[in-house]
Amino acid sequence: MKETFFRTMTWLHTWVGLLVCWVLLLVFFAGTVSYYRYEISLWTQPELHSEVFQHYQENHLEQQLAQGQDYLELHAENAKDWRINLPIERKPYLSYSWQTQPKAGQRRGEFIEHVVKTNDQGVVTETRDSKGGNFFYRLHFDLHYMPAKIARWIVGFCTMFMLLALISGIVIHKRIFKDFFSFRRNKGSRSWLDAHNVSSVLALPYHLMITYTGLITLMMMYMPWGVLTAYDGDTRAFRAELNPGREQVKPVGISADMVQINTLLPLVKSYWGETPIKQVVVTNLNDQNSRISFYKNTQQAVTDKRIPLVFSGVTGKLVSDIPDSPSATHATHDTLMSLHTARFSEPLLRVFFFICGIMGCAMIATGTLLWAVKIRQKQQKNIKNGAKPSLGLRLVEGLNLTFIAGLPVATCSFFYANRLLPTEMANRAQWEVNCFFITLTLVAMLACINRTQTSWRFVLRFGAIGLLAIPALNALTSNSHLINNISQQQWALVGFDMMCVLLGGALWFASNKLANKISLSTSSSPAKHKANITPKLASQITSTKGA
Repeated sequence: MKETFFRTMTWLHTWVGLLVCWVLLLVFFAGTVSYYRYEISLWTQPELHSEVFQHYQENHLEQQLAQGQDYLELHAENAKDWRINLPIERKPYLSYSWQTQPKAGQRRGEFIEHVVKTNDQGVVTETRDSKGGNFFYRLHFDLHYMPAKIARWIVGFCTMFMLLALISGIVIHKRIFKDFFSFRRNKGSRSWLDAHNVSSVLALPYHLMITYTGLITLMMMYMPWGVLTAYDGDTRAFRAELNPGREQVKPVGISADMVQINTLLPLVKSYWGETPIKQVVVTNLNDQNSRISFYKNTQQAVTDKRIPLVFSGVTGKLVSDIPDSPSATHATHDTLMSLHTARFSEPLLRVFFFICGIMGCAMIATGTLLWAVKIRQKQQKNIKNGAKPSLGLRLVEGLNLTFIAGLPVATCSFFYANRLLPTEMANRAQWEVNCFFITLTLVAMLACINRTQTSWRFVLRFGAIGLLAIPALNALTSNSHLINNISQQQWALVGFDMMCVLLGGALWFASNKLANKISLSTSSSPAKHKANITPKLASQITSTKGA
């Protein structure tokens, strides 16, 4: 504890933010990119670009279900389950998928998906192996190269630190409204403080919401004691009540013919009305205990409920209970989950969430840059006298370069690997991820050698060039390009290319600002040297030149 409450809160804000800021930056960055994970996944499968358009399920739903069932019976007769994935706003294509029976020693079978071409003219069966946008989605809470449970504990610990940093930041912010309008350029640490304040205050409600709801998403893992007490340690009973209609039913081993899925549509509409259907899942195929589950599209609702209608696959009778209105606790939990994922958001609102996420990254980045600038200013006198910067300062500056400048470059390398790695390569999806972390490691190695503004400029410019060239990469490695996508109203692909261009332009602008700063400091050095020359010394230099 410090001598005053204000100084204590300042100390708390500084250290809880600094100790975990680079993990938080990775989590925030990956989570922000995840707002467009479906669009990224579509871009990473160029085989679909010229074949897939919007299917309108309102007019062809019965036909799509009938064709899907016929196709799955023909190609996936012995599968573990079937899925008919109907087109929705952000996945504008119809696909049939199934999971094969797991082999010995496997927990799950292989997942296979075939996408229906435009106007039902066949299916696309071969697409490149890629994690797509799901890589960033999983990265922001599972990290990578470590057990998921350990990673989630690490992320939860860092998230709690961020919540403490936000609350303590509000406490010490005496001029929170005034600082909203304050930004002083070219003022050293003062400028970084202003940038930190603006990025923090401008999106403060978002920062508080996303941090708190991030803890809520894994609350049962962090604080399981309430559930264990209420359900006497039976977590399955809790999950069954939390997700009614989704409990697993085992096959009985008695073969039976299944009903036609499309014949159940009138009964589904009698319960849900005209609500769009997102997916149909069939389990226990051709068994007396087969089940057909209908899931509705909840992307337009703030709540995140995914309670299915479950029918017997043999008799067609409804076997799941229709739940009454959810409790206030259940509705609140679903709403908070939906707020965190932004699944309900329209395109403009999603852009707003994305911008707020970028500001969250800026808040974390400017905070750690501010700390490094201040510490370097304190050590400047010793550094001028030949002493080395402290280990802590070198570590912070190296991590800043690695994560702040390196993450955009690593993301860019992930997209280039998606298009340039051979399609038949073994473990191809994993090697896309490896390229992401290899690039981040190379930037870290550069940071160990050189952490000057020249290195920052090099990394930022490298990332800018890579992002600006993404539309050209897409045109050269797929059957579509930006102009073609605009004419065919493939807005997901157009938005991806344009977003890369905008972010590349921002990185190029930042690298140019650094270049100007470097050239300015270089050109000002002779002037400073000349100012230190006395008149007597100047006359001696002149006479020497004349001789």
